[in-house]
Amino acid sequence: MKKYQDHYFKQAKKDNYPARSVYKLQEINKRFGILRPGQKVLDLGAAPGSWTLFAAKVVGQGGKVLGVDLQSTSTDFPDNVRFLVGDVFEPPAEVQAAMEELAPFDVVVSDMAPKTSGIIFRDQAFSFDLCVRALEVADKYLAKGGNFVAKIFEGPDVRQFAAMLRERFVTVKNFKPQSSRSESKETFYIGLGFKGAPEAPAQDQIPV
Repeated sequence: MKKYQDHYFKQAKKDNYPARSVYKLQEINKRFGILRPGQKVLDLGAAPGSWTLFAAKVVGQGGKVLGVDLQSTSTDFPDNVRFLVGDVFEPPAEVQAAMEELAPFDVVVSDMAPKTSGIIFRDQAFSFDLCVRALEVADKYLAKGGNFVAKIFEGPDVRQFAAMLRERFVTVKNFKPQSSRSESKETFYIGLGFKGAPEAPAQDQIPV
């Protein structure tokens, strides 16, 4: 098992990526073709920057990638990347302005995960909450026809999240990359072909 894990860790160092997680997005992209040259990409929970770097490589100089995370990173990014520190769910002015300037995005990706407590149901619930909030960001900033990727911990809330995605996307898939650790409870949900956010149900009129 250690040899299996070390392979991706060592490969990331060799390929100049800050974390092994890059290969998860690489596998997702190879399987579902979510990224293409010239696209604009929003990367949520971007630090230390492996997904941002990979997305920047695929979209090329004709594309742009905005990475946002609560934590800073020392990773050097190419010219087509902007990395900002802040809470994407309650964005400071600089983050808000950057998102609005680049919107609509062709792709929104989220590798966010809660700080694990070891209490499985608690961690799963927090993971679900992060995914729902990432989807709310996509509702606001993702272009029609765009793609979405989010990591979620497997558990009872996964079906509900999948149903939310099916309301919004033409095609919904779930996928566990080979580069995920076998003992990890993570899986990735992919939404292809954004149809738009569902309309809020009309409130019942209260008789006067």
